[in-house]
Amino acid sequence: MGHRLLLLFSLVFPLLLLLITSSTAQTPGFVSLDCGGTDSYKDEIGLQWSPDRVTYGETASISVANETRRQYQTLRHFPADSRKYCYTLNVTPRTRYLIRASFLYGNFDDNNVYPKFDISLGATHWATIVISDANLIETRELIFLASTPTVSVCLSNATTGQPFISTLELRQFNGSVYYTEYEEEYYLSVSARINFGADSEAPIRYPDDPFDRLWESDSIKKANYLVDVAAGTKKVSTKKPIDVNRDERPPERVMQTAVVGTNGSLTYRLNLDGFPGSGWAMTYFAEIEDLASDESRKFRLVLPDHPDISKAIVNIEENAQGKYRLYEPGFTNISFPFVLSFRFGKTSDSSQGPLLNAMEINKYLEKNEGSLDGPIVGNLVSHYSFDSAQEGGDPCLPVPWSWVHCNSDPQPRIVSIMLSGKNLTGNIPSELAKLSGLSELWLDGNSLTGSIPDFTGCVDLKIIHLENNQLTGPLPSSLTNLPNLKELYVQNNMLSGTVPKGLVNKNLVLNYSGNIDLRKGSTTGSHLNIIIGASVGAAVLLIATIVSCLWLRNGKKTTHDKEQLGHSLPVQKPVASKSEAPTEAAHYFALSEIEVATKKFEKKIGSGGFGVVYYGKLKDEKEIAVKVLTSNSYQGKREFSNEVTLLSRIHHRNLVQFLGYCQEDERSMLVYEFMHNGTLKEHLYGPLTRGRSINWIKRLEIAEDAAKGIEYLHTGCIPAIIHRDLKTSNILLDKHMRAKVSDFGLSKLAVDGVSHVSSIVRGTVGYLDPEYYISQQLTDKSDVYSFGVILLELISGQEAISNESFGVNCRNIVQWAKQHIESGDIQGIIDPALRNEYDIQSMWKIAEKALMCVQPHGYMRPSISEVLKEVQDAISMEREAATLREGNSDDTSRNSAHSSLNLGNLDIIGTDNFLSIDESIARPSAR
Repeated sequence: MGHRLLLLFSLVFPLLLLLITSSTAQTPGFVSLDCGGTDSYKDEIGLQWSPDRVTYGETASISVANETRRQYQTLRHFPADSRKYCYTLNVTPRTRYLIRASFLYGNFDDNNVYPKFDISLGATHWATIVISDANLIETRELIFLASTPTVSVCLSNATTGQPFISTLELRQFNGSVYYTEYEEEYYLSVSARINFGADSEAPIRYPDDPFDRLWESDSIKKANYLVDVAAGTKKVSTKKPIDVNRDERPPERVMQTAVVGTNGSLTYRLNLDGFPGSGWAMTYFAEIEDLASDESRKFRLVLPDHPDISKAIVNIEENAQGKYRLYEPGFTNISFPFVLSFRFGKTSDSSQGPLLNAMEINKYLEKNEGSLDGPIVGNLVSHYSFDSAQEGGDPCLPVPWSWVHCNSDPQPRIVSIMLSGKNLTGNIPSELAKLSGLSELWLDGNSLTGSIPDFTGCVDLKIIHLENNQLTGPLPSSLTNLPNLKELYVQNNMLSGTVPKGLVNKNLVLNYSGNIDLRKGSTTGSHLNIIIGASVGAAVLLIATIVSCLWLRNGKKTTHDKEQLGHSLPVQKPVASKSEAPTEAAHYFALSEIEVATKKFEKKIGSGGFGVVYYGKLKDEKEIAVKVLTSNSYQGKREFSNEVTLLSRIHHRNLVQFLGYCQEDERSMLVYEFMHNGTLKEHLYGPLTRGRSINWIKRLEIAEDAAKGIEYLHTGCIPAIIHRDLKTSNILLDKHMRAKVSDFGLSKLAVDGVSHVSSIVRGTVGYLDPEYYISQQLTDKSDVYSFGVILLELISGQEAISNESFGVNCRNIVQWAKQHIESGDIQGIIDPALRNEYDIQSMWKIAEKALMCVQPHGYMRPSISEVLKEVQDAISMEREAATLREGNSDDTSRNSAHSSLNLGNLDIIGTDNFLSIDESIARPSAR
């Protein structure tokens, strides 16, 4: 059977499996792959590197200034298609590992299109790799407990550019340094590993760290890393040896440096990649200063929203039982925000400020167990090493293998096997019959031999294609037991015997022609079936095909003729929702109706470059807003027709509802639902701000509503719609203060398959995408830029353009806000009207996402869907913070229940029911 399976699958997989051993590594359990490299070598720090030696993908050589390491001179890249590309490495089950992947773009494709793609570990989505600098190395690390003999790292789902990889490294741990009680269900995704007081910007790694962890210098300021250092922070170091207890702790060289808060405080802010969520965190202390007998160092860790944690006192020398010894309090389950602000503050009876040597923070990443059929298919192929490449990872997740289709269940099953024309030989493996969710099996056009196996276990099988092989034996009667079988093709084989009666009598398309020794049995009943045998089959099929084509042709013609009868403004190609059929043409209002509703345009409620807006009320008491177009030029009429065409076909609760139009007496009017609370602009810095400024949570909810409307335009319409004039005056608020996007007069339809739309630049100064302005090439990222400006307005309460608000030589909110945010001074831009009633973490999250939106180039900006997710996360953070604030103010006695502490290990006493992995209070422990 093994030989037959080998023959079957040896030519099946058009992609990849790479089985890597550690035979060339100088340390057991070390694998260092130079992706795209050509030979083995030892680098400058003594690590042995091997080429990945794979036949899939393509290699490229790059040259990046100031990067001389050999492993970063090459890379391997893959097509930007729907497949995944995997490396599969050997591991030892029940052993913990660190796996590290790094990516240096270096403009290898000469396109200057920064790639964005996913990386996964087996079936688990690990991270999305977003390249924002061609000369910057992106690194991702994951700590995991191996449960199988191999582990696969896969690249897939390219959004822009091509997936690529520079290095892939595996590092084995000796023992339980990273043990957690959750490791069977969760991985640890490394978010921060910081060496405080570092004497250079280079990370400390092997050979100082025998496990080759990267201890990043605290002197490096980069995105998603250390930001904000308190005044008075001083570096200290020693040459004396440090007792780190075991080699799995931070290396001695890391513990020989530290920072001290000479003003009594160490304050930091970190952007934690992958958070908010539950995490694992450890701090590492060693007293490396020789304090006098009358001097002491005592301090507390202060975490926002964790008042109980802030009660524990650290005395390093006492806790570690001596100087120059490691003490490592930490938390194996604690909830962290995206932006972590923390402080170490000295106690009132301490003469010295706090000291900090190192810190690690990892995020719990929930494992995906993969498809239910993964073990079956895995057992089918894992025992064999093939000359040709094969696909690794899970057969269904995160994307399926090229030759299988899977259902959409959370734990999916394989529903189709597509192996037509793959030059397969040998028997059909009986293991395929164990795929209980299988509905289609395509093995036609190969050289398979032997008999047809029993597929009774595949009760969902509907289609079986086994034609054009060399199969022998009878047509199994077990096929009659498949209740859903609709098509069975076995023609042009060497089958013999009689077609089972159950198949003849079944409502089934059956083709067994070309089997000279296979005969048809007797038939009974009146089921509608098509039985094709001998040479007559081809003629029957030909006739059926001709009839079907004629019917389809006539049907299409009829439909086309009917479409020609429609009466709507033929301005642009119709837009349809992906989930709804196109609606009928817009309602037409007579001018007399409009005049009655508006009392002859009595009440003016707005104006702009387009014209004037009037309030009205229809006969059914429905309140309306009537926009009267000022310009009657060709351009004005074109924009009017554009808006009518678009609005009559799109419907979303976060888009202002379009009710109809009027064109009469050389006047053009648009009729909308009336929005009772005006524009967002009026509430931020207009007449409606007096005495009732909207709070931060409401601003976030408005941003969420507007982002949903824009997301619908970008992803929910076919083709996509680019608004082109997003601004606070085009975001309207209803009576419940829910936001809706308005004004589509400048909108453009995106063209399928085209990355941009060439367009004369239109829009509003202050919100206009500078790249669009220069290139006149409009993309959905132009809307994202405008939305980033709106986010900055929501934070600051300032207009996009101002001659007075932003200081000398600065009229633009983007330039002004960027200076403050990048220097860590977010307080300098927050609207005073918010009166400190906000969570600083959610504020930082929105500020940093806004800066991403207003990046100078479109490919550097997130999609509106990504922005929407960040806004929703910020809302969740704000609500949780508000709940905690209310709880802390209402129940101070609850916090006092945690006041009894064991100072030796920071264990909190009095809480018997610590929360689970996804909750917000953590158990601290010293390992």
